[in-house]
Amino acid sequence: MSTQSLQDAFTAARGILENVKPDQMDDDTPCASWKVKDLVNHIVGGAQWFGTTMDAGVSEGDGSDLPDFSSSDYMSVFDDGVKKSLDAFAKPGAQEKMVKLPFGEFPGGAFMGLATTDQFAHAWDLAKATGQDANLNPELAKQLLDGARATIPDAFRGPDGKAPFGPACDAPADASPADQLAAFLGRTV
Repeated sequence: MSTQSLQDAFTAARGILENVKPDQMDDDTPCASWKVKDLVNHIVGGAQWFGTTMDAGVSEGDGSDLPDFSSSDYMSVFDDGVKKSLDAFAKPGAQEKMVKLPFGEFPGGAFMGLATTDQFAHAWDLAKATGQDANLNPELAKQLLDGARATIPDAFRGPDGKAPFGPACDAPADASPADQLAAFLGRTV
């Protein structure tokens, strides 16, 4: 399986990350319990965590215990994590390898799908929070929306901070694919 979708999600996230201004770090985001700096830390930390976890085959923590990257050169840490993650998911047998995560055990291909959706959705959150264009990669957004509709059960939905996804929201009829994905994942668009 190709890692192109993951690469595309990282590219979208990078484009948003590099335009975040230091004075925006305490601004609110579509994720009610997170500020911009929390999203930056999650995106950058996620890039590191996905690759490390894939290589190890088991998660050490849930990715929330990472250092604060928001006040440092987080772009270089992000780029390093992207390289590690893409390399880890591209290794022979990686897509079939079982990986133990805090919330279950998944084949590498499913874990890569989770990583792709996570990076892309939080790039959308960060774009919205910082006044950037959130119409990210329409083709990838459509692909991720189809995948999310097929794989996210209602049991994974609930209040912010208590469940991985909020209740699905309605998107306007003319919403971009990225907005439609965000609404399905529980964001108000």
